[in-house]
Amino acid sequence: MFYIHMLLLLAVIFVGIRHGGIAFGLLGGLGVSVLAFVFGIAPGAPPISVMLIILAVVAASATLEATGGLNLLVKFAEKILRKHPEHIVFLGPLCTYSLTVLVGTGHSVYPLLPVIYDVSYKKGIRPERPLAIATVASQMGITASPIAAAAAVVLATAVDNNLDISLIDVLMVTIPATLAGLLVACIWSLKRGKDLDKDEEFQARLADKDFRESLVDPQDDDAETPAAQATAKKGLMVFLLGILAVIIVAMFSKQILPAGVSMSVAIQFMMLSVGGVILLATNVSPNKIATSNVFTAGMTAVIIIFGIAWMSDTIIEHHKSYLVSAVSDIVSVYPWTFAIAMFVSSIFLKSQAAVLTIMLPLGFSLGIPAPVLIGVLPACYAYFFFPFYPSDLAAISFDRTGTTRIGKYVLNHSFIIPGFIGVITATFVGYFISMAIN
Repeated sequence: MFYIHMLLLLAVIFVGIRHGGIAFGLLGGLGVSVLAFVFGIAPGAPPISVMLIILAVVAASATLEATGGLNLLVKFAEKILRKHPEHIVFLGPLCTYSLTVLVGTGHSVYPLLPVIYDVSYKKGIRPERPLAIATVASQMGITASPIAAAAAVVLATAVDNNLDISLIDVLMVTIPATLAGLLVACIWSLKRGKDLDKDEEFQARLADKDFRESLVDPQDDDAETPAAQATAKKGLMVFLLGILAVIIVAMFSKQILPAGVSMSVAIQFMMLSVGGVILLATNVSPNKIATSNVFTAGMTAVIIIFGIAWMSDTIIEHHKSYLVSAVSDIVSVYPWTFAIAMFVSSIFLKSQAAVLTIMLPLGFSLGIPAPVLIGVLPACYAYFFFPFYPSDLAAISFDRTGTTRIGKYVLNHSFIIPGFIGVITATFVGYFISMAIN
C-alpha cells in the first residue's frame, strides 16, 4: 500500500507542476481527502507552526515592501552593481543572495534581475553569466536567512523531537556553506558561453534593427518624492532593527524568553511586531500591504505547504515503521545519503520549507544525528532542475539577448549547472562544518 500511496502523491505533484503555484496546495488537500475516505487513513498533522511563521514573516516583509523599503534596498544594490560593472558576475548573485537573507524570501529577486541584465549587457558581459547564478543564489539564501521559513522549520522540528538546536546553530553552518557554494558557482560562470561579440547567433540577430533597439531601455528619470523616500527609509530601518532583534533573542533565548516559549513561537510574534511598528511609524495603508508582491507570493507558499506537506505527512506517518525498517540500515552507515533524498524531493516540491517540513521529521525518526541534518540543509533546494520556477522564467524574460534560456531538450537550460555546482558545494561544506563544530 505504501507504493500505491506514493504513486498518488507523485500524481498530485505532477498535476500540480502542470498547473503551478497554489495548485500544489489545493491538490494536496484533495490527496488528503482521498487517503482519508478511500483508504481509511487518519490524516496527519498539518504544519501549523511552519505556516504561522511564514505568515508572520510575510506580513512584516510585505509591510516593508508597501513602504517602499524593499525598493530602497534594491536601489542600494543597484548602485553597487553600476559602480562596479566589471564584477557583475560576482556582485549580482551576492546582491540577490543578500536580499533573500534580509527579507526571508527569494521572491525579492525580481526588481534586481533587469538591473543585472542592463549592467552586464552595457559592459559587454554575456548576461547569462550573472543572471543564471543570480536566480540560484536568491534561493540558496533561504536556508541562510534568520527569518525564512526554512530555519523556522528546523527549530520547530527540533522542539518536537526534544532537541536543543538554536537558530545560531543553524546559521553558523548554512551561511558559510551557501556562500561557499555561491562563490564556486560564480567562478564557474565567469567564462561560461561565448562573449557576445563572438556569439554567432547573437551577432546574426543584431542585423535586425528592432532587435538592437530592444536590447536597452530608455532611461527612467522618475524620482520619488522626499516624503516617499522618508517613509521608505523609516520602514527599512525598523525592519532591519527587527531582524537584529530576532538574532539577538536567538543568541540569548534562554535568558530573554519566558519559560516554555520556543524560538519558533518568538519569531512569530516578533515578526508580527515588526510589521506592526512599521505600520504605526509610517502609516502605510493595510490594503497596500495585502496587495504587495511579497504578500501574494507568501500566501501562495502557505497554501502549497498546507496541502502538499499535509498529504506527505499523512503518508509518512502511516508508513513510518515500514520506512524506518527499509532505509535505516543504509542511513545508519551513510547518513549523508539523506541529502540526496531531500534534493530529489525538492525537484518536485518547489519549496524548501515544504521539503524540510516533510523530510526532517523522517530524518529524526531514522535516527540521523542532528549535526548531519543541519549540515545537509542546503540540499533542500533543487527546483532549479526544471527551469519553470518564477524567478528562472523572469531571468529568461529579462535577458533580451536570449543567452539565458531553456534549451532544446528542456534540461539543458541556463540554471542547471550553476545550480548543481552551488548546491553540491554548499552541502559538502555545510556537512563538514557541522560535523567539525558538533
